[in-house]
Amino acid sequence: MEEITVTQSFVGLLYEDGVFKDTLQPGRHRLRRRLFDCTRREVRLMDMRERTLTIKGQEILTADKVAVRVSLLVYFRVQDPLAAQHNVASYEERIYEDVQLAARRFLASRSLDAILNDRNEISDAVREEVTGVAAGYGVEIRRAEVKDLVFPGNLREIMNQVLETERRAEARLIQARKEAEALEIKTTSEVAARRQEIAVEQEQALTRSDNEQRGLQLRLEAELKEAEAMRQTPDLLRLRELHTLAEMARSGAKFSVGLNAQRLMGLLREDG
Repeated sequence: MEEITVTQSFVGLLYEDGVFKDTLQPGRHRLRRRLFDCTRREVRLMDMRERTLTIKGQEILTADKVAVRVSLLVYFRVQDPLAAQHNVASYEERIYEDVQLAARRFLASRSLDAILNDRNEISDAVREEVTGVAAGYGVEIRRAEVKDLVFPGNLREIMNQVLETERRAEARLIQARKEAEALEIKTTSEVAARRQEIAVEQEQALTRSDNEQRGLQLRLEAELKEAEAMRQTPDLLRLRELHTLAEMARSGAKFSVGLNAQRLMGLLREDG
């Protein structure tokens, strides 16, 4: 009787004379041996827990020919222990190579500006490309993260200058926005004040117009009353004519009037 213990979170692969026989789950296993049984047994333990693998800095040329060094951290777990053991010589080395090549292909197709704008894009692209390949040798790629992204020294100086320029431009933009807002507030206040002045002027003009109309109406009414009185009393009309003639005479005008002298004297006495 032979006893084999498989630790929790591991799976044992049992081989007899180099041939796979069974998968042993965590726990104690008793293997019977027959008399004169010379079979050679071997158990290889496969770790089923999630693990990480660091893909150390790889110097890669971007699409715009800038050399960058990127390090990735890959989270993975063995999903199929038989495939992981039998399909590749070393699944960890294979993960390393696949992630390295995927990162190289991705970065070579992107400009430096695109890489800087979205570092997560690298992680997503690498994970998506490697996931299918890794499944073929029994490994599940959980996620891939950019651990480090290093640029050449002179490029870092240039990037710092660019960032400083962007900060200054942003500060100027904020100041310009504040000035524009202040100008807009001032302009709005001036427009409102001018509108109020125009409204007051319009109201005053309407008031003057109303007064003028009332005055004209009163004059017209007085003239109508006077005309009605003259119509009813012809002597008033004649007297008005005499007053007009008198005014003309004072101004030096010469004229002749065909009027009965006695009637004229009578009117003058009445006006007396």
